Amino acid sequence: MMLLGAFAAVAMILAAIGIYGVIAYTVAQRTREIGIRMALGAQRIDMLTMILRQSFAVIGIGLLAGIFGALAVTRLMSSLLYGVSSHDVSIYAIVTIILSAAALIATYFPARRAMAVDPMVALRYE
Repeated sequence: MMLLGAFAAVAMILAAIGIYGVIAYTVAQRTREIGIRMALGAQRIDMLTMILRQSFAVIGIGLLAGIFGALAVTRLMSSLLYGVSSHDVSIYAIVTIILSAAALIATYFPARRAMAVDPMVALRYE
């Protein structure tokens, strides 16, 4: 059971790193768009809220799909779970909070870095 728990922890860390990588890449790809919007007069806080809102819409869909998928799979694996409920709400809550925090960090820091770029430099990017 300890080995299974260790594998689960490693899987959680890998999932968080994967989420960070994908979201950081997509936000970095939008550097030019952010530069154009800021050159046209958008405020930094407006850009940050726009990026966070768009990212969390996608993240929310992914979390909901993951929770429903996990509920379906645990029904199939209920015979393998000994002493643990197949619908343990605390586990689902912990996983959701950890992955949401990783997604927030993955969105916030690259967005701040992209907003710190001078609009003229962002327009000349690539």
